[in-house]
Amino acid sequence: MAVVPVCAVGGIVLDKGALLLVRRDREPARGQWSLPGGKVEPGESLREAVAREVREETGIDVDVDGLIGVAERIIRDDDGELAYHYVILDYVCTARSTTLTHGDDVSDARWVPVGELADMHLTAGLLEFLADRGVLEGRRIRVEHGAYEGGP
Repeated sequence: MAVVPVCAVGGIVLDKGALLLVRRDREPARGQWSLPGGKVEPGESLREAVAREVREETGIDVDVDGLIGVAERIIRDDDGELAYHYVILDYVCTARSTTLTHGDDVSDARWVPVGELADMHLTAGLLEFLADRGVLEGRRIRVEHGAYEGGP
């Protein structure tokens, strides 16, 4: 079966110097820590998808502040064949609460102090992505407010 790129979203949620992470319980990346997020459903806006995915995976309701960047995950199997291809739009979010209850597609969810992220078994490229966008330094995170997200 042909693998086609899948549009997905991720939520960067910071609270008091800690980043919200989930441990994936499904492939790809089973057992690795990542941002809460997932596939965009047909008819769902990107912002709606981020809010839904964060809520489903962590129990946290968020306000979606803006786009921070785009990541691409191309994963091959042991034979070098394409297994997964995700185009992930990551959004900065503000948590409305901080009490976690992880969903059924993750094995854990937690607030991880930014200074401890390098010690976590993160998905490939996540630490560099966060560093490049100033998340690790505690700088004010710049979001892309001008990104086109509407319809006709």
